[in-house]
This record gives sequence, structure tokens and C-alpha cells, in this order.
Amino acid sequence: MHADSNGSTSCFRQLFHDVAHSRRRFRVAVVQSVHRAFSILRALASGPLGVTEVSDRVGLPKSTVARLLAALEEEGAVRQEHAGGRYSLDDGILDLAAEISGDRNLVAVARPHLLDLVDSIGETSGIGVRDGREIYYADHVVVDSQVQVRNWTGEYAPLHLVPSGLLVLAHMKSDDLDAYLDQSLEIATPRSEVDPTRIRQRLGEVRRVGYCWVYQEFADGLNSVAAPVFGASGEVIAALHVHGPAYRFPDPERTHDLGIQLAAACDRMSRQLN
Repeated sequence: MHADSNGSTSCFRQLFHDVAHSRRRFRVAVVQSVHRAFSILRALASGPLGVTEVSDRVGLPKSTVARLLAALEEEGAVRQEHAGGRYSLDDGILDLAAEISGDRNLVAVARPHLLDLVDSIGETSGIGVRDGREIYYADHVVVDSQVQVRNWTGEYAPLHLVPSGLLVLAHMKSDDLDAYLDQSLEIATPRSEVDPTRIRQRLGEVRRVGYCWVYQEFADGLNSVAAPVFGASGEVIAALHVHGPAYRFPDPERTHDLGIQLAAACDRMSRQLN
């Protein structure tokens, strides 16, 4: 009887040991999968990638990457362009980002729209937010081109010299606009517009068409178009823009179409946020 009791105790101890070991292995596997999934999401944040490209960037076997991408796609975190095509971030990840407040939320929500603009227009796109008398460039998606333009992420520009800033001015309260224009206005290039009367006239046109073009007014050799992103109360909370070298952007025959295309992207982003 004593021997049987010892034998039962030994069996239970072994069983508990096996269960505990299995649980530890399971937890390690789960944590590892989470780390790998986030490394894949970070890789896709730079733009659409194929399985092989993701595998190279994150240092994982293609079979592992394909399995994780399939799981992320089921959750709506990524989407595939077509069977065998590239993957990009999808709305599921934006639903999570929508719970975050401030500029980080705007950047997260803007990212897919910026990627789409780069793909469809073929020039660098970005998002800017107002910071006092300046626009702060919070993020950019750079076009893959032999001729690169400067990445302005993390930098500032006067409101009256860039299209994103002119959009802010166009929807500013009259007293605030008066206060801005009454102060000395910076000149960046020979094309910079600093006459308050002409700026006011321009702002009326910006409000009418819903987008704004700037031609080498902030930086020589750089043209840019922007459209506003509106908050729930109708205020401009950000602006998306596309810019490129003046020698190739824009096609003079497409300026209106490009402005409308950008405004449509901003409208989609506004509805997503609100």
C-alpha cells in the first residue's frame, strides 16, 4: 500500500511537471509569434512589400512570414493586393490607432492614404499639422525615384509659404488671420508671396476649390499641392500634401485633377477620423 502511494505521487509529480513545461513552451511560442508579427507590421509601415521582401527585412523564413501574414490578414491588420501580390497595412491596424489621441493618431491614420497617393501620383506625400505660426511635417512617404527630393519630416515651415499652411490660414478665424498677417512675413525664395492683400485673395480661392498649389515659394525647385483634413467640428486638424521637383511636377494639364484627387483622399481620412 505504501509503495502504491509513492508510485501515485511520483506519477502526479511527473504529470504536473509535464503540464507546467508545456505551458511554459506555449507562452514562449506565443510571445515569439507576437514579436514576429510586430516586426512584420513595422516593415510594412514603410510601404507595400512581398513575402520575400518582408522575409529579408525581418530575418525570418518565408514560410514563417507567409503564415503570419495570413493570420494578420484574417484580422484585418494587413491586406494583399492580389493573389501572390504585395502586402500593405489595412484598416484593422488603423482601428487600433484610432484609440490613440494626438499627432501619433493622425500619422497612423494618414499612412495608408499617403501610400496610396504615392502609388497613384508617383511623387512624395506627407502630412502636416499646425504648430503656432508654422506647419510641422509629421510624416512622409518618399517615392522610389532616381531623383529624390528632401524629406521634410520633423521640420517646420511658415504657414503662408506652403500649401498646408495656406489651407490653415484659409479656414482660420478672421481675427486670428488678421493677427498672423499683421506680423512680419518670412521670405524664403524670390517667389514667396508676403503681400497680405494678395494672400487674402488667394485664401478665398483656396476655400472655393478645396485644395492649394504652391510653386517654388518655400524652396527653389519644389512644387507642392495640399488639401485639408477636417475634425468633427469642421476645423482643419491636418493637411495631406504631395510634392515633387518643379521640372516634372505637376503636369500642367493635371493640376486640377491632382488637387481633386488629393482632396478626395483627405475627405476619406476626415470621415475615418470622425
